[in-house]
Amino acid sequence: MARVILHSDANSFYASVECLHRPDVRDHPLSVCGDPEMRHGIVLASNQQAKRWGVKTGMAVWQAKQTCPGLVVVPPDYSLYKHFSHMLRDIYECYSDRVESFGLDECWVDLSNPGFTIEDGEQKAHEIRLRVKNELGITVSVGVSDNKIFAKLGSDLKKPDAVSVVPPDRFRETIWHLPASDLLYVGPKTTKKLRDCNILTIGDLAKAPSDLLKYKLGKNGLMLQAYANGWDRSPVRPTTLEEAIGSVGNSITPPHDIRSLEDARCIYFLLAESVGARLRESNLQSKCVSISVRTTDLISYSCQRTLSSPTNITGEIASIACQLFSERYVRFLPLRSVGVSCSALSMEGAPVQLDLFGNQLHREKMHQLDCALDGIRRRFGNQVIVRGIVLAEPAFAQIDPKDDHTIHPQPFFTG
Repeated sequence: MARVILHSDANSFYASVECLHRPDVRDHPLSVCGDPEMRHGIVLASNQQAKRWGVKTGMAVWQAKQTCPGLVVVPPDYSLYKHFSHMLRDIYECYSDRVESFGLDECWVDLSNPGFTIEDGEQKAHEIRLRVKNELGITVSVGVSDNKIFAKLGSDLKKPDAVSVVPPDRFRETIWHLPASDLLYVGPKTTKKLRDCNILTIGDLAKAPSDLLKYKLGKNGLMLQAYANGWDRSPVRPTTLEEAIGSVGNSITPPHDIRSLEDARCIYFLLAESVGARLRESNLQSKCVSISVRTTDLISYSCQRTLSSPTNITGEIASIACQLFSERYVRFLPLRSVGVSCSALSMEGAPVQLDLFGNQLHREKMHQLDCALDGIRRRFGNQVIVRGIVLAEPAFAQIDPKDDHTIHPQPFFTG
């Protein structure tokens, strides 16, 4: 049976949703941005009018305003975006029960059935595109092919509000001339390594000596070559948005540099509050805690620790983060920013091997306390209850680590 895979990508998702809910600025250049006063003021997404002025994702807010006079800047509303993400998925599930989320704004949809052709898939893709436009008021670009990698690439070929097909029998003519960086999982570091070998296009990658790719990139090099040749046969795994999350993390660039171990402990407890709460909201627990730091010279470092038992308890996450920092990174002070991430996720309540010498009763009480605090904060705001350690630094105490510093869900595999 021939496979027919769609990849749907909501165009300028955050900005599109904001324009829909802000009709007074819908026809103006608009960007969704972080807070410049808290030193994380960068462009997260922009509408087409702002893009035509040259505003790009990742650009500093001040730079974006210089590039586009009259730019409307709005803060992100992640709860609203998540709501739209679920409505998009409801539409996709009208066509298949095999829908796999890839972040908030992207999904793969497997339409494979006996006798169903790529041409049929293209027709359904147009139907989905029109439904999203008419029912939700935003647009999507949809790629159609016989595998997930090419379908994803197809959704990037023509934007906005379009359908593009990467034909299984003519993919070489369609995509091999494109830059290798356009291929999913080829990130900036991989692109540089490929460029050093004079591998510039997807076709170059497909035809490169396998030994060279393995030497330069390890087994990932062979995987990327397989993708470039259309050999991907990975299934569309029916997952919810929450199940598609591979890690839950948060990072902060505070109002001033982190100058002492006490500053770092304060920030790591703030981050752990956010990460722990979001794990509990999704009924997830983690068996691996990672921290990252960025120096004032903008050099980044990271390390991680695997746990004996999975956790979503704020105090445990904070304690591990502080231990890792004390062991590895105190010598790098002062720091510009730090982050915490939890991975190796499992569903809360899944069977685990208990620690014979651990205090499980104490852990259960700490979890119950965290859940009680979550309920209070949902009702009265995240800052209605704060830890005493945070109050030692007034500038840090003003930070809302959960709503102001949300990091988007990350897929299991990042390139």
